[in-house]
Amino acid sequence: MSHNPEHARRLAQNLVELLAPYEEELIALERVDPAVGALRRAVGIVIAEACYAISDRGAPQGVAPPADDEASRTR
Repeated sequence: MSHNPEHARRLAQNLVELLAPYEEELIALERVDPAVGALRRAVGIVIAEACYAISDRGAPQGVAPPADDEASRTR
């Protein structure tokens, strides 16, 4: 299968358009309950990783939130 950059760009854009409303809802929920922040950050990371994998045909290496970030401390 050949890699068409334009097709990959459209797939990544479609993914962002599909998932962005969920991330926005999590942002709103985080204002009410800060504990939702960890989930919101996870969703953002998944969106970014998926777009990277689609557009560059490979999963990013070593992309993860730091173990000592604020969300980890609140758990």
